[in-house]
Amino acid sequence: MRNLWSERDTQAMSDLDKLVYMSRLIGADPSLVVWGGGNTSVKVMEQDVAGRDIRVMRIKGSGSDLKTIEHRHFPRLRLADILPLFQRDAMSDEAMVAYLDQCLMDPASPRPSIETLLHGFLPFMCVAHSHADAVTALTNNRDAAATLKGVYGDDVAVVEYVRPGFRLSKLVGVAVKADPHLKGVVLMNHGLFTWGDNPKAAYDQHIELVTRAEEYAKAGAKAVFGGWARRPLEAAERRQVAAAVAPTLRGLVSQRQRVVLRYDDSPEVLEFIGAAQGRRLSGIGPATPDHLIHTKRQPLWLNVADPTDLAATLQALRGAVAAYAEEYAQWYRQHTSGQDSILDPYPRVVLLPGVGMWTTGRDARAALITGDIYHHTIGVIRSAQSVSEYTSLTPQDAYDAEYWPLELYKLTLAPPEKELARQVALITGAANGIGRAIALRLAAEGAHLAVTDIDTEGAQGVAEEINRRNGPGRAVALPLNVADPSQVARAYQDLRLAYGGLDILVSNAGIAPVGAIDTLSLDDWQRSLDINTTGHFLVAAEAVRLMKEQGAGGSLVFIGTKNVPAPGADFGAYSVSKAAEVQLARVLALENGQFGIRSNVVNPDAVFQGSQLWSEEVRQQRAAAHGVPVDQLENFYQQRSLLRLPVRAEDVAEAVLFLASARSSRTTGAMLPVDAGVREAFPR
Repeated sequence: MRNLWSERDTQAMSDLDKLVYMSRLIGADPSLVVWGGGNTSVKVMEQDVAGRDIRVMRIKGSGSDLKTIEHRHFPRLRLADILPLFQRDAMSDEAMVAYLDQCLMDPASPRPSIETLLHGFLPFMCVAHSHADAVTALTNNRDAAATLKGVYGDDVAVVEYVRPGFRLSKLVGVAVKADPHLKGVVLMNHGLFTWGDNPKAAYDQHIELVTRAEEYAKAGAKAVFGGWARRPLEAAERRQVAAAVAPTLRGLVSQRQRVVLRYDDSPEVLEFIGAAQGRRLSGIGPATPDHLIHTKRQPLWLNVADPTDLAATLQALRGAVAAYAEEYAQWYRQHTSGQDSILDPYPRVVLLPGVGMWTTGRDARAALITGDIYHHTIGVIRSAQSVSEYTSLTPQDAYDAEYWPLELYKLTLAPPEKELARQVALITGAANGIGRAIALRLAAEGAHLAVTDIDTEGAQGVAEEINRRNGPGRAVALPLNVADPSQVARAYQDLRLAYGGLDILVSNAGIAPVGAIDTLSLDDWQRSLDINTTGHFLVAAEAVRLMKEQGAGGSLVFIGTKNVPAPGADFGAYSVSKAAEVQLARVLALENGQFGIRSNVVNPDAVFQGSQLWSEEVRQQRAAAHGVPVDQLENFYQQRSLLRLPVRAEDVAEAVLFLASARSSRTTGAMLPVDAGVREAFPR
């Protein structure tokens, strides 16, 4: 492992600056820390509220990420309050957390790491802790004691697995005080601690010990996974299978709480799940408690004779998920003290040899983290197998980690989820105008978005905007001509692979040919029907099929027009084709209510804002039809409404949000006007 410390870059830095610098170096290396893992600290002199110089420990705040950490993420604690705790024999987690809260010099600062006492008890200026894969591989094998002795000799103290807290802090503190020549402490099934009289010394020592572990693993000549048992399907075929399986899988693992899926067919995953020893090794358990929190104790291994036999694969999947949930419940009953409520029993990692891996999460980011951590697990297994035989936490230790009260308490601190959290929406014609406004609004309420449009560049821009506002992975851009069945099929396959399924369809794409019926060309008439009617049919039919596969209901929202109840002269192709769209929506409501799939229509009027529907040709024609100058057209539509208000794209988006969400859970087959009150469009 390369030592990346730069003397030139750090020459003028303060000790706290160097702590931040060191932390980011560690956090930027994925082989050292999993997401949000690891912690660092420094002990320095700072002034208290009265201006007195006191010894302070700065330590990473809980929930901070070493990769991007800043000064404000290191809360200050009075060291004089921490050190006396070393004389105690025991302290509960709850008492420890409450005590540390009282040691904070800034009550509004982040809660300090659960390993604060461990850092405090070490008599060194700077301490660094990571979950280095290479070190974990040494601890998670059958011959760990001998392996660690061979790698480190007497340079490190080895502490058996103990859950973080007072007891572990005391054990480490005692071990280090007993041997001042130690370079570090290795925690079994956990990670590495190093220290120094300054951040550079702590970092240098860390890199040295991790490098020794890496070199030892590389020297192993042992075959690790036992060779191929099942080669992966060809890329196109395995992605086709994955797309077919994903909605059913999503529905099955969302029975307690809805999740988003992420599909992974990377070479590392395919090799592991295709190996002769893959199934056995995957069932041993997680590399560390930090892994377990995200991946659960075991993945779901789905072994079928032929993954391309979809009927058999889906049948096996249903049985496997049910069996996994029952086995989890049994494991819970065996190890619970009766004080904990059972958590979600469904898998977070699903492995299908020949096809790939799915990971689950409350959002795309969480599913990505779970996937990344399982990659870490595979890497640890590989290294451990190269030197001995991979081992993991005991079942009881795994239970205690997953049901750790402090970890469960963290869940209560999370902000309430937004209205459309955990849901996936596909919007057609989303590059501009009404479609863009809908996409932004649904994303703001927590939905994941497939932003589709024939304007690929425009769709990409909207998706990027959503991801900037709401976090990476919240939106994907998909090219889509709704009148082209092959493009519709491809877009839905991409959607299945991106998020696992669909909860909301907003069918919005449309065109507006102008002209009297007797002047329209057959091409214009047909094109209007192709996009404004057939296009809605194609995307809705695919959506319904997908939603039925999930078995979790869904919402179809069609963007109609005021012209359905109140058609306009010289606008016949548009009015007729959109009327057919509305009738389609009603039929879908009739056919799919039994499956919990609702179908409703929003009828806007004259939304000019950002719209490509209102081309110059359309504006001129509609102005002529109403006998007003072109530059007065927008005002004409506004003044003819009862409310005398313009209809904005955002107004339509609010109506869509209502119909897409649980707010309208008892509404289907309805038309909702957003036209500021056009009396001709009143229902009659």
